[in-house]
Amino acid sequence: MMSQEEPQEGLSTLTKVTGPSSWSRVSCPCCISNHIEPLVLIQLAENVQPITKQWIMSMISAPVKAGGAQLLVHPGEDMKGDMIVVAAPRCTLLRVTEDLGLCKTYQDGNMTAFSFEDRDNFCNIDNMQQFLTLAERQYIVKHELDSMRAMEDQRIPGIPAPKGKLKARESILQKLEKAGVIRNITPLHDQKLLLALGKQWYTHKSLWGQPLDSIHTYFGGTIAYYFSFLDFYTLALFPPAILGLFITFFLPSANFSNGNKTDSEPTLPKHDDEQPSVSSYMVQAVFSMLWSTVFMELWKRRSAALSYHWGTFNLAEQFQEPRPGFHGELSTNPVTGRLEPLFPEWKRRLRIGVVSVPVVGVFLGLVVMGMAGFYFFERLVSGWHKASESYFTAVLLYLPSIAHILYTNVLGNIYRNVALQLTEVENHREASSFDYHHTTKVLVFTFFNNFAVLFHIAFFKEDLPLLRKRLSSLLIVTQVVNQFTEVVVPFLVDRFLTSADRNLKEDDPEVDHLQAQGSLPAFPGLFAEYIELLVQFGYLSLFSCVYPLTAPLLLLNNLTEIRTDAYKLCKLFNKPFSAPVANMGVWQLAFEVLSFISVMSNCWLLLLSPQVKELTEDAGLSSSKVLVIAVIVEHVLIMVKMILAVMIPDEPDWVRIKREQIEYHSMQALKKQVTLSTNVNFLM
Repeated sequence: MMSQEEPQEGLSTLTKVTGPSSWSRVSCPCCISNHIEPLVLIQLAENVQPITKQWIMSMISAPVKAGGAQLLVHPGEDMKGDMIVVAAPRCTLLRVTEDLGLCKTYQDGNMTAFSFEDRDNFCNIDNMQQFLTLAERQYIVKHELDSMRAMEDQRIPGIPAPKGKLKARESILQKLEKAGVIRNITPLHDQKLLLALGKQWYTHKSLWGQPLDSIHTYFGGTIAYYFSFLDFYTLALFPPAILGLFITFFLPSANFSNGNKTDSEPTLPKHDDEQPSVSSYMVQAVFSMLWSTVFMELWKRRSAALSYHWGTFNLAEQFQEPRPGFHGELSTNPVTGRLEPLFPEWKRRLRIGVVSVPVVGVFLGLVVMGMAGFYFFERLVSGWHKASESYFTAVLLYLPSIAHILYTNVLGNIYRNVALQLTEVENHREASSFDYHHTTKVLVFTFFNNFAVLFHIAFFKEDLPLLRKRLSSLLIVTQVVNQFTEVVVPFLVDRFLTSADRNLKEDDPEVDHLQAQGSLPAFPGLFAEYIELLVQFGYLSLFSCVYPLTAPLLLLNNLTEIRTDAYKLCKLFNKPFSAPVANMGVWQLAFEVLSFISVMSNCWLLLLSPQVKELTEDAGLSSSKVLVIAVIVEHVLIMVKMILAVMIPDEPDWVRIKREQIEYHSMQALKKQVTLSTNVNFLM
């Protein structure tokens, strides 16, 4: 009989307190073990009746065919308590590993798509703690909890109708959360592993290097990819930062005012020996275009290598159970043959086109209206101040900016809720599709909200000095705010608003430690962190030619960002569930779009630069000819960008070969299985 893995210190203490007999039973012989690893904590409402808790535990431990999750459950302190501890038997872990399409190390040392039938040929198959990472095991538990479905219409014991009424194939977990029965579901921390990771990570004295494999093992792919990208992006900031410092302190600055002089203002005589041979505008603009392209192409190669190394480049989410919020008519899935809710694709597209797109358009219009209102009231207040020049009107000069900031913040908060509701209405089957469409909506709004004013100043007002002032103000204010929120606030929270387990001792009951973990605030996700990096990347790639110190300021910010983000994740929040992912998803596409726009932005900023204007005037070129030349140059630069993208493959050759080998072996295994099945049918 095959024994389950050895207990993991920290998480297995509960088995010492209550004993293995308190856990639910398993029927599979290979899953029976004296040591069970608690993985997930379910917190119930305080007024939940014992009969309801008993029913929930029975459904969690029930077989998948009966609508359950086929997991191990423990009642915590007793049946009257408000917690349920969940673990996973060996066969459930292996079955879901195959369903997710995870790749694991085969006996020949290569990463191969895991097959339950061929499980004995995979390395570390007898030890789940080595075969699967802690984050993967905890995600599998959450995945199975989300997959629980009512097999027929029924009522949840102890909950009156209509809250307690379950329809056939309805998500049990989502129903319990909506009814207020389940307050929170949290993956459990391993305090010893967390302490060791913290010493490697945010307390490490070196300014460079992150333990990405340890992060992936403990927190999972979503978190690991973010920190890998942050690490790679910060390293890539060094070349533009060095160039920005060189241009600022060693090259003669471009005279911003020359291109914006009025006829009434005196013009200083020009001396050829005072002008640089190559404009700093041109150097920074061309470099920004090339840098953004090379950076994204190299990141895609790194991302492909990580997906192979972490075994996530063969994921198969489209064949999984629908996400809990998905609804539709109960029918047989034509692909999998399972009975599940189905929703026509044409209806989803119709909702996107008729509902989502117009609503998003309305909010983008509100952004433009806010910007127009800002300029209108700014001119109005400036006129008042010029007429009176009083202290009162001087104070009023700040009013349009304050009002615009409040307006955009309120509009942004409203829009985020609306974007979530719109994505719910679209009714996406897979969680990744839901996240993709939700993120896309927020990204479009964020782009307008952060860059619309800068584009208006640059290309409509053609006021490069004002653009430089606005960009420098944004960067400096952002640095101050970020350093306060990323460094000072977390320190104060951890120092004075102490975490719930700060006063617990090692010999205190394990139940107290579990309750302390559940009392921490939920991790807010990486949405805001990615948005911050995207806005940074936009400032750098789109407008840095007018303010070369953009990259040095961003570099200083990110060197502290890495440590503070790690500190907050480890100390201030509940551990999040992290799904296996093969890349950054829609965020990678967003960075690529900004990289493409940077070509056009920098090209037209070059056209507006004082030296180019002087050259065109001296050459006697008309505005139409200058426009044609600018369009030609823009298209040439886009071609250069495309050539660079083609010259740098999206994945290293060794990753491509490994991926093709996996596809070949999968085809061979399928042929072998079909041949075997045909022979058996022939003999029968």
